[in-house]
Amino acid sequence: RIYIDDGRRFLARTAGSYDLIVIDPPPPVESAASGLLYSTEFYEVAKSRLKKDGILQQWFPGSTDPHVLASITLAVVKSFPYVRTFPSIDGWGVHILASATPLAAKSAAELAAACPPDALRDMLEWRPENSAERQFQEILQMEVSPGELILKSPLPMVLTDQRPFNEYDFI
Repeated sequence: RIYIDDGRRFLARTAGSYDLIVIDPPPPVESAASGLLYSTEFYEVAKSRLKKDGILQQWFPGSTDPHVLASITLAVVKSFPYVRTFPSIDGWGVHILASATPLAAKSAAELAAACPPDALRDMLEWRPENSAERQFQEILQMEVSPGELILKSPLPMVLTDQRPFNEYDFI
């Protein structure tokens, strides 16, 4: 099932557990109350709703301030022991995968073979010159460590409900 709702409110009031939680917040990340979808408290709620091998996928649409990405990445890393980060192919944003269990390192061929046909069609619609395997290879080659994203800020601060760093540009 797919649920479209305010992510934090939904997860706080449901007793269900999920294989995958995808967070696709609207930009700009600096908007009021958006920190509620990037804070350690939110990630703890999400983690409590994931199944044992469940994965949280957080899209960060980007910001002109590298401190914001560092703050959000640090919040994820503090909440989950296993985190992988992938800049978007077109250079707009970062995809963050997080889990309580190790995230399997699969090859591009394995990822392409595991995709349902409808997902492959959607993926190829945006870059029809590529095969699914080549697109996955491109994504995998772009992976950066979460630490690299955190170090983009000289003084990274973890994003929490009490310190929504993304919402206060001058602090």
